[in-house]
Amino acid sequence: MIPSKFDYVRVHSIDEAITQLQQCNGEGKLIAGGHSLVPLLKFRLTEPGVLIDISRIDELKGVRKVGDRIVIGALSTHYQVANDPIVKEHIPVLAETVRQIGDLQVRSRGTIGGNIAHADPAADLPAAAHVLESEIMIQKEDGLETMDMESFVIGPLITMLPENSILTAISFAIPPAHTKSAYLKFSHPASGYPVIGVAVIAGVNKNNVIDYAKVSITGVGDVAYRAVAVEERLLGQPLSEILIKEASQHAADNVEMAHDLFSSAEYRENLCKVYTERALKSVLL
Repeated sequence: MIPSKFDYVRVHSIDEAITQLQQCNGEGKLIAGGHSLVPLLKFRLTEPGVLIDISRIDELKGVRKVGDRIVIGALSTHYQVANDPIVKEHIPVLAETVRQIGDLQVRSRGTIGGNIAHADPAADLPAAAHVLESEIMIQKEDGLETMDMESFVIGPLITMLPENSILTAISFAIPPAHTKSAYLKFSHPASGYPVIGVAVIAGVNKNNVIDYAKVSITGVGDVAYRAVAVEERLLGQPLSEILIKEASQHAADNVEMAHDLFSSAEYRENLCKVYTERALKSVLL
């Protein structure tokens, strides 16, 4: 379909973007890579009066290490993140995850900030964002605000991003040096989106006891989530294949599974257990 008529303006600073949003009185939409917004425009699921192009705002780009966290500008593309040496050294699970998003064209244009702000329940990136204890940095009209991932995304395509504000960066915690990580997904054969995606960061101490475990799952419900029951079963326990299998059985605890023409809720629940076990084994064994 053809989008409805709209005006277009390009801005070159965060302040200018916020000013434009204020002047639009709720009728403005930000656009950068466009992979999330353009399909909505074409189907007329959203009909903004003004498109505000933020793709030229240099302060929203780049990767930097700040203390024990990695801060990535919202306009950094998936391709840039996947190949950034800081990301690959300190938070490799993020690089591994974004390498599996879409195809080369999507990764070259789509942005990490746009992906998180769109809050697609079938997106890959939220899985890594959860295990890396991400913080969403938002510039509002009255100052900077930071939210954790769980607070920011509250439903399918629904976030707590305030009106007339802009997501500027995402901050990721650097895991302990002795840990390893992985992201495994089962892709939908038509769309490439994850029917399930599992991100894992885990490690053992010198006594072969699991002292660090973070597991998150995307694609199976309304929002991505931390599989806390799995983590609790693993922590403080001697590593064994039996332990991993037992812990993985809790991957879908207290989560309402989605269902569609491709996959039943029961099938997704089983995938949660199978792929969590595979991801943990790839990291710990």
